[in-house]
Amino acid sequence: MSRGYHTSWRVPPEHREDAAYRAAGRRMDFAQAVYERRSALGWSAAELADRAGMTEEGIERIEESGVDPTLELIEQLAAALESGASIDPRATPEFRFVSRAA
Repeated sequence: MSRGYHTSWRVPPEHREDAAYRAAGRRMDFAQAVYERRSALGWSAAELADRAGMTEEGIERIEESGVDPTLELIEQLAAALESGASIDPRATPEFRFVSRAA
Protein backbone atom coordinates (compact mmCIF):
# COMPACT_ATOMS: atom_id res chain seq x y z
CA MET A 1 0.00 0.00 0.00
CA SER A 2 1.40 3.34 -1.05
CA ARG A 3 1.11 6.23 1.38
CA GLY A 4 2.67 8.92 -0.76
CA TYR A 5 5.12 11.43 0.57
CA HIS A 6 5.45 15.12 1.23
CA THR A 7 8.37 17.27 0.32
CA SER A 8 9.16 20.34 2.34
CA TRP A 9 11.65 22.99 1.41
CA ARG A 10 13.91 24.14 4.16
CA VAL A 11 15.66 27.40 3.43
CA PRO A 12 18.75 28.05 5.54
CA PRO A 13 18.58 31.36 7.45
CA GLU A 14 21.56 32.81 5.58
CA HIS A 15 19.69 32.35 2.28
CA ARG A 16 16.62 34.16 3.60
CA GLU A 17 18.65 37.35 3.81
CA ASP A 18 19.95 37.03 0.25
CA ALA A 19 18.76 39.90 -1.98
CA ALA A 20 17.63 37.53 -4.76
CA TYR A 21 15.62 35.42 -2.30
CA ARG A 22 13.91 38.52 -0.89
CA ALA A 23 13.16 39.85 -4.40
CA ALA A 24 11.60 36.52 -5.40
CA GLY A 25 9.47 36.62 -2.25
CA ARG A 26 8.25 40.14 -3.08
CA ARG A 27 7.31 39.06 -6.61
CA MET A 28 5.42 36.06 -5.24
CA ASP A 29 3.55 38.13 -2.63
CA PHE A 30 2.69 40.74 -5.27
CA ALA A 31 1.48 38.05 -7.68
CA GLN A 32 -0.72 36.49 -5.01
CA ALA A 33 -2.13 39.86 -3.96
CA VAL A 34 -3.08 40.76 -7.55
CA TYR A 35 -4.68 37.36 -8.14
CA GLU A 36 -6.61 37.39 -4.83
CA ARG A 37 -7.99 40.91 -5.32
CA ARG A 38 -8.89 40.27 -8.96
CA SER A 39 -10.63 37.03 -7.96
CA ALA A 40 -12.47 38.73 -5.09
CA LEU A 41 -13.85 41.23 -7.60
CA GLY A 42 -14.88 38.39 -9.93
CA TRP A 43 -12.78 39.73 -12.80
CA SER A 44 -10.88 37.85 -15.47
CA ALA A 45 -7.27 38.69 -16.25
CA ALA A 46 -8.53 40.30 -19.46
CA GLU A 47 -10.92 42.55 -17.54
CA LEU A 48 -8.20 43.68 -15.13
CA ALA A 49 -5.85 44.28 -18.06
CA ASP A 50 -8.47 46.48 -19.73
CA ARG A 51 -9.08 48.47 -16.53
CA ALA A 52 -5.35 48.87 -15.88
CA GLY A 53 -4.43 49.79 -19.45
CA MET A 54 -2.28 46.68 -19.77
CA THR A 55 -2.31 43.52 -21.84
CA GLU A 56 -3.75 40.25 -20.58
CA GLU A 57 -0.29 38.73 -21.04
CA GLY A 58 1.12 41.45 -18.77
CA ILE A 59 -1.37 40.57 -16.02
CA GLU A 60 -0.56 36.88 -16.45
CA ARG A 61 3.18 37.61 -16.11
CA ILE A 62 2.49 39.52 -12.90
CA GLU A 63 0.36 36.66 -11.52
CA GLU A 64 3.11 34.18 -12.42
CA SER A 65 5.63 36.13 -10.27
CA GLY A 66 7.46 37.34 -13.35
CA VAL A 67 7.37 41.09 -12.65
CA ASP A 68 9.02 43.19 -9.95
CA PRO A 69 6.47 45.34 -8.10
CA THR A 70 7.54 48.90 -8.84
CA LEU A 71 5.77 51.81 -7.18
CA GLU A 72 4.32 52.91 -10.52
CA LEU A 73 2.93 49.42 -11.20
CA ILE A 74 1.51 49.11 -7.68
CA GLU A 75 -0.27 52.46 -8.06
CA GLN A 76 -1.60 51.53 -11.51
CA LEU A 77 -2.99 48.21 -10.31
CA ALA A 78 -4.34 49.59 -7.03
CA ALA A 79 -6.39 52.13 -8.99
CA ALA A 80 -7.61 49.48 -11.42
CA LEU A 81 -8.41 47.07 -8.56
CA GLU A 82 -10.31 49.81 -6.70
CA SER A 83 -8.12 49.32 -3.66
CA GLY A 84 -5.23 50.56 -1.61
CA ALA A 85 -1.92 48.76 -1.20
CA SER A 86 -0.33 47.59 2.04
CA ILE A 87 3.35 46.64 2.24
CA ASP A 88 4.78 45.36 5.53
CA PRO A 89 8.08 43.44 5.42
CA ARG A 90 7.42 42.19 8.97
CA ALA A 91 4.24 40.39 7.90
CA THR A 92 3.58 37.36 5.75
CA PRO A 93 2.64 37.95 3.03
CA GLU A 94 4.43 41.27 2.81
CA PHE A 95 2.10 42.74 0.20
CA ARG A 96 -1.70 43.07 0.08
CA PHE A 97 -4.31 45.00 -1.86
CA VAL A 98 -6.86 46.35 0.58
CA SER A 99 -10.43 47.07 -0.40
CA ARG A 100 -11.41 50.72 0.03
CA ALA A 101 -14.12 51.46 2.56
CA ALA A 102 -17.34 52.58 0.89
